[in-house]
Amino acid sequence: MTTNPLQGAQFVLAAHRVNQLPADVGAEVAFAGRSNAGKSSALNALTGHKSLARTSKTPGRTQQMVAFSLPGVVHDEMSQAAPTRLIDLPGYGYAKVPEELREHWRQEIDRYLHERKSLRGVVLIVDIRHPLKEFDRTMLEFCFGTLLPCHVLLTKADKLSRNQAAQALAVLRKQLDASTPVTAQVFSSSEGTGVDAAREAVMRMMHGEGRPTD
Repeated sequence: MTTNPLQGAQFVLAAHRVNQLPADVGAEVAFAGRSNAGKSSALNALTGHKSLARTSKTPGRTQQMVAFSLPGVVHDEMSQAAPTRLIDLPGYGYAKVPEELREHWRQEIDRYLHERKSLRGVVLIVDIRHPLKEFDRTMLEFCFGTLLPCHVLLTKADKLSRNQAAQALAVLRKQLDASTPVTAQVFSSSEGTGVDAAREAVMRMMHGEGRPTD
């Protein structure tokens, strides 16, 4: 049985602002996506922890940046062991969230993406049944522009036939520029489809693979 490199993830803190996150050292991978796209379920499936990230039938429950520590480490330029983390960004686009709070998270997510030095990549959660939304395109454009690795999980693949899921993946890949560090796959947290591949993608980003060097 394949060892899960994300097993042992533990809740560290929930932050309302970027400067409240853990010290900006080591390496971290952020999870982003629209509300109700299945982000919390994906995090739970990848870490093998059924209740690590709170899931709810009410979309938009993630209203803070949530940091989870991982047992593994990376090594910095001085070959010193440094911590690794997963960061769960607030779900975006839920209509019942007050506009003032939506604007706050627009600004904080933008600040996080531009300023966080330990950020190694983004896992973008997209419901396979729907076309890319404005938030998804904005996130992809940021990754294109900064050459930040991004791995797209087309979630809820169990809601489609295997052929329909393959077609949706093909459509997405046609929209992606092959010269950019963006990859994509089909995923289902409930059936376990693509879980091992997604874990491998997270670890590649965590170790800086796929990101150009200066």
